[in-house]
Amino acid sequence: MTNFLISVGSIIVVLGVMILVHEWGHFIVARLCGVRVEVFSIGMGPRVWGFHRGTTDYRISALPIGGYVRMAGENPAEERAGAPDEFLSKKRWQRALIILAGPTMNIVMALAIATAMMMSGKAEPTYLRHQPGVSAVAENTPAAQAGLRAGDLLLKVNGKAVRTWDDALWQSMFVTPGSPLAVVVERGEKQVSLEIMTSASDSASDLLGYPVQETVVGLVKEGMPAAKGGLQQGDRVVSVAGKPATSSYVVSMAIAGSDGKPVPMVVERDGQTVDLTLHPTYGELEGTKRWYIGAVFETPIRYRTDRVSSAVRDGVRYNVMITAQIVNTIFKLVEHKAHLKQLSGPVGIAEASGQAAREGLLAFLNIMAIISLNLGILNLLPIPILDGWHLLTLGVEGTIRRDLSLAVKERAMQVGVVFLLLLILIVTYNDVLKIVAPTR
Repeated sequence: MTNFLISVGSIIVVLGVMILVHEWGHFIVARLCGVRVEVFSIGMGPRVWGFHRGTTDYRISALPIGGYVRMAGENPAEERAGAPDEFLSKKRWQRALIILAGPTMNIVMALAIATAMMMSGKAEPTYLRHQPGVSAVAENTPAAQAGLRAGDLLLKVNGKAVRTWDDALWQSMFVTPGSPLAVVVERGEKQVSLEIMTSASDSASDLLGYPVQETVVGLVKEGMPAAKGGLQQGDRVVSVAGKPATSSYVVSMAIAGSDGKPVPMVVERDGQTVDLTLHPTYGELEGTKRWYIGAVFETPIRYRTDRVSSAVRDGVRYNVMITAQIVNTIFKLVEHKAHLKQLSGPVGIAEASGQAAREGLLAFLNIMAIISLNLGILNLLPIPILDGWHLLTLGVEGTIRRDLSLAVKERAMQVGVVFLLLLILIVTYNDVLKIVAPTR
């Protein structure tokens, strides 16, 4: 019950703050553009308390789930006076700025939180500061097709010298999808140049392979092959199936490719090596059926503190990388290369927020930054009812030099509402399944 209450409280705080910041962006730019704002509400539903200042009713509403801004003359379906301070009386570029301000504030807030985290001390994967050695390359990825191999050391990415995985990942962000990514690797005593073809749906591992890192067991599920075989939390996997365990991906793929046969594993525990034999089970894992053992491998992390200039730079980098992951997921969904099970709805967000709250302030701030960035980017999608659709509509109207008919706009909004409701229902259903019937 305590965890449930923490999760509920966490999602109210996270979504409340994120939506409030979003609406404040609309509000402040609307005021700067001379639009009369009738209501600025914290929360939804009936008015509980508030005060009037000028023409605006600042209120707290009954339902603590974000907030909203209501501008004069905002709804084309309602009767308008045609006053100059109405939203629809403003020029299209002014309306576009007002609409864009909401997502922009979410993105700015994500950057501000990330920068603050860097200054106060941030947990990051240790491999980011290590040499960019490649532990494995997944089959049928652009990297594999270009000839990148396990054991390669990245020297240049996108024409720039790289010394760490952080450098390599950052440089890979600047290649235009559809064009080749130039990579130079050290292979044995030779340097090999590769051209890796890219697309919008490629992940970092699709282009650069998986980093070399220690493989440490973070969680062992009771009753699963890992637990039955003697694997314990905190074990460091040294080798699997007779090969060095240079990353968790290498371990996972060795198990997935076992075809159910026993998998020998050597682990380091309390300074000593222990030989184990695991018997994988077959089932659905992360949306695909494969052999697995019921263990989660953690990514070793370290804490670092930055100066202001470094914190801003690393905050930008962090947000660019998260943005790339979000955009990558969207493209994979469109191309049917990813499943809706990978998305999280209100239940999943509540669970993640609650877990972060229990881990501490930094973890909670991190989840807030990620959700704020997601909210800002997803709101820019051209889906009816979202800000991106309104921006697209303004662009179309500006091009054809006339407003679209009210009937067209209403029908689009109806389609958008139905689509989003169905999407929320599907991802919520999947979130509940993950809790009541986990696959790992």
